[in-house]
Amino acid sequence: MTVKPDPADIDFSTVTWEKSPYSGGNNNCVEFGEVGDYVAIRDSQRTEQTPLIYTRGEIRALLLGAKAGHFDHLA
Repeated sequence: MTVKPDPADIDFSTVTWEKSPYSGGNNNCVEFGEVGDYVAIRDSQRTEQTPLIYTRGEIRALLLGAKAGHFDHLA
């Protein structure tokens, strides 16, 4: 099991945040950013909150599930 760093210990000031063009420009989306070997996710409307940290394997599983339609019922 990978021990992820505590998000409170990470300096996110240099992270380049990306969001989906499907957000429509209304900040109605989450943003993703690379943090070393991890991926950070934050709410685009609450950028002052500490982002969550995930392994690339966790993100890969999320994206594959989304592409396969496993979360369509949440939209």
